[in-house]
Amino acid sequence: MLDVIIAVLVTLVVVAPVSAYIATNYRKKVVESQIGSAEEKAREIIDEALKTAETKKREAQLETKEESIRVKNELDKEVKERRAEAQRYERRIQQKEENIEKKADAMEKKEASLAAREERLNKQREEVSKLNEQRLQELERISGLTSEQAKEYLLKIVEDEVKHESAVMIKEMETRAKEEADKKAKEYVVTAIQKCAADHVSETTISVVQLPNDEMKGRIIGREGRNIRTLETMTGVDLIIDDTPEAVILSAFDPIRREVARIALEKLIVDGRIHPARIEEMVEKAQREVEVMIKEEGEAATLEVGVHGIHPELIKLLGKMKFRTSYGQNALKHSIEVAQLSGLLAAEMGLDVRMAKRAGLLHDIGKAVDHEMEGSHIQLGSELCRKYKESATVINAVESHHGDVEAQSLIACIVQAADTISAARPGARRETLETYTSRLRQLEEITNNFKGVDKSFAIQAGREIRVMVVPEQISDSDMVLLARDVSKKIEAELEYPGQIKVNVIRESRVVDYAK
Repeated sequence: MLDVIIAVLVTLVVVAPVSAYIATNYRKKVVESQIGSAEEKAREIIDEALKTAETKKREAQLETKEESIRVKNELDKEVKERRAEAQRYERRIQQKEENIEKKADAMEKKEASLAAREERLNKQREEVSKLNEQRLQELERISGLTSEQAKEYLLKIVEDEVKHESAVMIKEMETRAKEEADKKAKEYVVTAIQKCAADHVSETTISVVQLPNDEMKGRIIGREGRNIRTLETMTGVDLIIDDTPEAVILSAFDPIRREVARIALEKLIVDGRIHPARIEEMVEKAQREVEVMIKEEGEAATLEVGVHGIHPELIKLLGKMKFRTSYGQNALKHSIEVAQLSGLLAAEMGLDVRMAKRAGLLHDIGKAVDHEMEGSHIQLGSELCRKYKESATVINAVESHHGDVEAQSLIACIVQAADTISAARPGARRETLETYTSRLRQLEEITNNFKGVDKSFAIQAGREIRVMVVPEQISDSDMVLLARDVSKKIEAELEYPGQIKVNVIRESRVVDYAK
């Protein structure tokens, strides 16, 4: 068995190299045959590629020649076109140069002709100036005036003509404007006055208390006058007990104190117990009643006018105005009337009626405290309105209703007009003789200060001023300007109700005697 295996192994050892050799030779032959065929194919491909490349090269050369020929033709064509265009430009430039040369020649000819004409004009001007000098000399010789004198004369004539024409124009324009403004203003004012007709009762500085009998006078005086002294001390009012039957007069410039005294005295008379302690008690009660009355009067005024949202302190001050007067006119009634008139005027003009009423009601609020604090009622009123947060429109109306500050709204102008209407109603205010005569004197002094005024006379209680002028100094045209200047100065320097008519009179008289 071992021999067999060895034999097999030997056989294998011998056969394996032989087999490998034979296989290697076979594969080598096969590979050589394949390489030979591949080389032949490669040579064929290379030959064909060379032929194709030669063909492509020839085609490319042909295309290049054709393209170069085409480009050359196009360039030749473009060159020809540009040469033609350049020739056209050259012809145009030549034509322009020829035209410019022609124009230059024409300009030279014109300049020469203008120079000649200017020379002739200079000669003519010299001749004209000489003729003018001769004419002026001849005119001066004939008229007997120099050129300056003649110029002044002509200027004076022209000035007089212009002054006359301007005066006529001013008069016509003022007349037309006044007619239109007066018509509208009268319509508004008359409508407002008709809708607001207020009663006026002049206030006084005394009050009268009726007594049940004359025996009460002695009880009011008291033992050794102690009752009357207590009452006068507590109220600050003078009691006048005279021969008037069954009446006692209370005299004081402060209406609030006078009202407290009147209420306290009436309570004492009803009670019958009159002695210093009871007097003090009744005076305190009367003061409380007056304070309540003041508040109620202020509230009633706001309700009557229809104004709401006013600060309570301002309402108290409004009620306090019931006991204040201005030239005999009750301040609260005046404020209510101004508020109503302001509202009516605002409605006619299409403005805010509530704001106008509010401004009219508060316009004199400073009068409620002006005797207790320093300053005019305008300053105090504006400070109070600012303190209690009133609007800028109301504050401006308070400040401007007497013209101290410029009005910044139509409502302020309306309040100013309503205040004037209320004060100018017949019987609304009383004026002292001293104030009346002072206004007349100031009116005459203002007019007498104008140049050319001879005399002036204030007539019709100061509602008209008649101005007599010197005829030699004031012409008819100057009268119009003088009347306007006088009226403007009166408006600026005087305060007055209503309006003042300025009447300028120029009169010339010539007197001779037949003998």
